[in-house]
Amino acid sequence: MYRAGAHRGILAAWTRAKGFLADRRGIAAIEFAFIVPLLLVMYFVTMEASQAIETSKKVSRIGSMVADLVTQQNTITKADLDAIMKIGNSTLKPYNRSDPKIVITAIEVTTDTTPKVQVVWSRKLLNGATSPDAAKTSTTTIPTALNVKGTFLIRVESDLAYEPIITWAADSKERLGLTSAFSHISMSETYYLRPRRSTTIPCGDC
Repeated sequence: MYRAGAHRGILAAWTRAKGFLADRRGIAAIEFAFIVPLLLVMYFVTMEASQAIETSKKVSRIGSMVADLVTQQNTITKADLDAIMKIGNSTLKPYNRSDPKIVITAIEVTTDTTPKVQVVWSRKLLNGATSPDAAKTSTTTIPTALNVKGTFLIRVESDLAYEPIITWAADSKERLGLTSAFSHISMSETYYLRPRRSTTIPCGDC
């Protein structure tokens, strides 16, 4: 009797074990629990990448648009330059997690035997405030292909420390992990254009 009872107990336990192993009712829930975090990560990465690419295009657009507006002028003033830079700043909308730096520099290549590349005037927009940038007659650099005697150029530099949405907080405080690793991604562009309607573009009050 003892052996028969033990045999029946072992058989019952084996039957229950087989039933447990064969029961697949919870498999879908377990798979869902594993897959959902991966899907969420992929979604946010895709969303962030698309926003970063679009913002980078807008940073490039700032340079081309500002340079185009400036080079259409015969003469210009500080107020005109400041207004143009603020228009350029607005092209980043709806992105507003950081402000771009925009620098407009008028450059002259002298007609000396050894030409000098000098600043004629320069203005910048930084953190929403405008101010002078490089000093008049200070030396600057331009691409070799543009270094031609008697040339007058307008250079526009646009820079943005891009802050991904996964790292940004309203209180602007630094965070650990992803925030420290991916915050302030540098995006920049530089454009050179010649005046459209005159040989130079003077700025009387710059």
